[in-house]
Amino acid sequence: MDAPTTVTRMTAADSGTNTALVVVLVLCAVAFAALVLVLYRVLVALADLRSDLRLVESRLLPMVDELRDATRETRDIIDTARGDLDRFDKVLGSAESISEAVADTSRVARAVLSAPVIKVAAAATGTKRAFSVLRRRR
Repeated sequence: MDAPTTVTRMTAADSGTNTALVVVLVLCAVAFAALVLVLYRVLVALADLRSDLRLVESRLLPMVDELRDATRETRDIIDTARGDLDRFDKVLGSAESISEAVADTSRVARAVLSAPVIKVAAAATGTKRAFSVLRRRR
């Protein structure tokens, strides 16, 4: 005897469900393929970005070293200029002190010597007139 076979009949609902499943599977496959393509593009872009970054780094690092050297040189020049400025400030202070001392000495000399010089000049003028009067009389 044969085993009983059961035949299942497909209804329109089952056929629509199968069609929907096939459509969903096809859409999933297309979406997956699109996702793979996008990821591949991202990987290519990242590889290009790495390449560009290496190029920028190879050009930028020497510039950074030059900038450090220039900064060091500038700092040394500024330190030297500060030292020169401090020395100049001291020299200028000394010159001001000398100028004030000369001005004070000049004032003191004028005050001390003006009266005696005037007296000597007056005495000399008086003596000269006296001699000239005595000469005329003779």
